[in-house]
Amino acid sequence: MDVSGFFRRLRALVMKETHQMLRDRSNLLVGLALPVTMILLFGYGMSFDVKDVRVALVMEDASPQAQAVMQGIGGSRYMQPQWVNSLHEAEALMRRHEVEAIVQVPADFSRQLQTGTAPVQLLVNGSESTQASTIEGYISGALALHAQKQADRAALLDTGKAAAATVGSASVVSRTWFNEAGESTWFLVPGLLVMVLTMIGAFLTSLLIAREWERGTLESLFVTPVRPLEIVLAKLAPWLVVGAIDLAMCLLAAHFLFEVPMRGSLALIVLAGMLYLTVSLLIGLFISGRTRNQFQASQMALLTSFLPSMMLSGFVFDLRNAPAVVQAVGHALPATHFMGLMKSLFLMGNHGPTLWQGLLALLGYALLLLWGTLRTVQKRLG
Repeated sequence: MDVSGFFRRLRALVMKETHQMLRDRSNLLVGLALPVTMILLFGYGMSFDVKDVRVALVMEDASPQAQAVMQGIGGSRYMQPQWVNSLHEAEALMRRHEVEAIVQVPADFSRQLQTGTAPVQLLVNGSESTQASTIEGYISGALALHAQKQADRAALLDTGKAAAATVGSASVVSRTWFNEAGESTWFLVPGLLVMVLTMIGAFLTSLLIAREWERGTLESLFVTPVRPLEIVLAKLAPWLVVGAIDLAMCLLAAHFLFEVPMRGSLALIVLAGMLYLTVSLLIGLFISGRTRNQFQASQMALLTSFLPSMMLSGFVFDLRNAPAVVQAVGHALPATHFMGLMKSLFLMGNHGPTLWQGLLALLGYALLLLWGTLRTVQKRLG
């Protein structure tokens, strides 16, 4: 192999592709502006945290004891209590979607509280099951706060009696690993990195070879000494630079805007990001070479890369809860391996098995797609 000739031809092709990319300002604008839009939209606009829950309080017992129990709801930063006069009024508010939950304190609440058991009725709007479960947890925790305060007060007044009352009981002290803040942003932002690189890589490069076929310029290259590998590498190079800029913007936004921890090595995060970017670019080039039509290529890139990556990679839904067939499809996607790799590197650190499994899977996809793309630009017509 003529190494000097290879690099000379590759350099000329890279310059050609770079000039062509800079002339096509619309694609370049999409490549640089779309990631910023996605970062802001997904990072600030998408969240699984339930905040400012509107709760209607029906106080049929207005005693100081009942008021003290309800203080946990009023003091929570996640809930906005709204006092109403009757259960009928509260139900009307829920039907109009003006409140998400109703807490009803019965008329004999104080008397039952003295006996040790005082039920409180909780009605939650279950049209969104995940939100309903979260709201139920919030309110249950707020109501339990009063019992905890009472237990602490009893312990201070009569330490011996309180200790005797707790003999044989068990207490649970919980700790949350890897996302101790409980912020859904920490879960979403590493996945956002996957979505940005998938969209930029597959969608934009899906037009490159198809455009050459439509314009007839690819055939003119066939009469020159350039080889398929040089054509593919030249088309990858400019968009690798654009993708690297997008990757840098995502990492800066994750650290400074959303304050997501990076517990793993930054070098490994960048290495994995560039490897997945290469895979994503090759997906676009492979689709472009197979379809030879820009419209078909763009549609195929959207249907086979971005949408499956969003729905089946674990970005939003836990893939383990899906049927076996869906799990198989999800695990066949490069985005699924990169998603697990990013979440591990961001939140867990350099976990060896996860790290090597993800990197080797992405490397395998890159080699397979490179071979497939080279097949689409062989020096033959038709």
